[in-house]
Amino acid sequence: MITVHHLENSRSQRVLWMLEELGLDYELMHYKRDASTMLAPPQLRAVHPLGKSPVIGDGALTLAESGAILEYLVERYGRARLSPAPDTPEHLRYRYWMHYAEGSAMPPLLLKLVFDKLEKAPMPFFAKPIARAIASKLRQTFIQPQIDRHLDFIEAELGRTAWFAGEDFSAADVQMSFPLEAAAARGGLDARRPRTMAFLARIHARAAYQRALERGGPYQLLR
Repeated sequence: MITVHHLENSRSQRVLWMLEELGLDYELMHYKRDASTMLAPPQLRAVHPLGKSPVIGDGALTLAESGAILEYLVERYGRARLSPAPDTPEHLRYRYWMHYAEGSAMPPLLLKLVFDKLEKAPMPFFAKPIARAIASKLRQTFIQPQIDRHLDFIEAELGRTAWFAGEDFSAADVQMSFPLEAAAARGGLDARRPRTMAFLARIHARAAYQRALERGGPYQLLR
């Protein structure tokens, strides 16, 4: 049986969702974040040297990285589901979005989280104005413009097809869910981009998504 090492409020929620979409049985190992640092607990380092989630075990295999995990699950257990047929334009789009989610969409969202935390971090009183000024300037001149550029691109792409890879739901939509949920939580994604908001509403309504929430627990991304 597949074992999922699931960290609360993290990318591993996508893995639970994929397993529910595929109708696979799995064992859930649940980990909570450190209350002060919000980092993964040290116990995860016993599972994988990086000590991060998601990680799955499947027999002798231990596999990390959400994109790699989703592709593995689809290729091994999908039975031609949730992935477009090879050598089609849809499969190329599928591959693109599977990599775009973490390679392009997430970095500016992560930068925004880091600089938001930096602005609020404890520090000597004389350093606060400088830190806040730097954080604010970077957010306004670089980070938020980059996020907006990606959100505009995604909004336009969702006008081309019903789902990211084409007219059918696929693992690419599962992979893209995390950056878009992060953007809605802290990146300015709102009703100004109706296609993207409609995408989020559609995935939230899926029965497998809801079952994954029931198994994984409350899901609230860091702000």
